[in-house]
Amino acid sequence: MIDIFTYLVELPDGINEAVLSCVGGYTVYIDPRQSNDGMKRSYEHALHHIQNADFEKSSVQEIESQAHK
Repeated sequence: MIDIFTYLVELPDGINEAVLSCVGGYTVYIDPRQSNDGMKRSYEHALHHIQNADFEKSSVQEIESQAHK
């Protein structure tokens, strides 16, 4: 089992969520300036990256390209 720690943090404009790998799991940062639906979509997007083992891939372009197919 992995742990997912989630925090509401104002992120730079245009960034709705960020995910970082940490010991034993992941940390997800969600920008709270979004609507509730927006925050939910951002969290689901982050979970999708975690479930697809995107942090083991080599490039951001590869990760985002696969995530948005």
